[in-house]
Parts: sequence; C-alpha cells; structure tokens
Amino acid sequence: MAKIGILGGTFDPIHNAHLKLGQQAYEQFELDEIWFMPSGQPPHKRNRIVTAGEDRRAMVKLGIHGIPGFRYSDFELEREGNTYTAQTLTLLKEEYPKHEFYFIIGADSLYQIEFWFHPEKVMEQTVLLVAGRPYRQEHRSLEDQILYLEQKYGARIYPIRFHEIEISSEEIRKAVALGKAVESYVPEPVAEYIKAHKLYQKGTKKGE
Repeated sequence: MAKIGILGGTFDPIHNAHLKLGQQAYEQFELDEIWFMPSGQPPHKRNRIVTAGEDRRAMVKLGIHGIPGFRYSDFELEREGNTYTAQTLTLLKEEYPKHEFYFIIGADSLYQIEFWFHPEKVMEQTVLLVAGRPYRQEHRSLEDQILYLEQKYGARIYPIRFHEIEISSEEIRKAVALGKAVESYVPEPVAEYIKAHKLYQKGTKKGE
C-alpha cells in the first residue's frame, strides 16, 4: 500500500506556492508520492474560461519535473464534463484499491466542504490535509472546524505546517496580461512556456 497525496486544482498556471505546499505535505506526512492532478472543468469556476487542458498539463509537467516524489496525473483532466472530488476519489479507490489517499486543500475549502458534491463521500474516502491560514469571516476557528467535521462525518483531518506564500494563479494571469515578469512566482520553464505560447495575454485566444 502506498500513501498518495492528491494536489488538485486548475493550475492555471501552476506556481511556486503549489510546489511548496506539495513538498510540505510530502515531508510532514511521509507520503510516497504527490500526484498533481489538474481539473477538467471545475463546477465552481463556470464563470470564467479556464485555459486549455493541454497547456495546463504541459505547465504542470514542466513545473514538477525532476522533483522527487512528484508525479503528474491525468485522472481528472481526461474526464468529460464537470469534475467533482467525490467522484474522483471513488474512481481512484476503484482503480487503486491498495493505496491510501490524502487530499490536500486550503483552509478556505475546509469551511466550504459541506457545500461540495456529496461531502460525506469525500470525507469517507480520504484523509484531508489542510493548509491552515486565518479565516477572514465570522467562522469558527480552524481547530473547531476540524473537530466539527470529525464529529459529524468521522472525517480524518490534519493541518499542514505551511507558511502561505502570497501568490495566486489569478494574480499571475493579471501580471502577464500587463506585461510584467512572473519568473519569481513560477518555475522558470513554466514562465518560458507562458511566454512562448502567449498565454494570458490580452487580445489572444488563450488570454482572458
């Protein structure tokens, strides 16, 4: 049996905070691998055009290349329609019954998880690893939220010791559109790919 960390998202584009989060989870929980799993069409991002899967796939592969324990997975990207975490985990368990999966999320997602598609199936099939950060709104503390979900769903949830890097894919896309350099936010091969394929530039088919 292998302990597999799943780090999903649109990765539009993948950036250094994604890599740092994966590394921290890999080391702290002694995982065998981290699978970077770009989503297909996430249902919560219907209000914006997500960059083509082939480009996001290429950037993830470039970003994780050569990093021990990091592996690319097409498990969600190759599925048609909306991709829901509950369905992904069910299919993963069917295909890899001997693996134990650890699903890596941000603290904001932990507060929203009860609004996900079949949250009970998510928490039944995986260990949740949470990158904690102070929540801005009037919610219970992260510790209390973890306790609440553990008691209600029998969830297994553990915080990741992770000092959040102030960076987001949205900010990177905006910076590229403004002609700013992003080499300090993404791996160099990813920055080169963005430039070569004219991603996120205004007035291009692949920009926003």
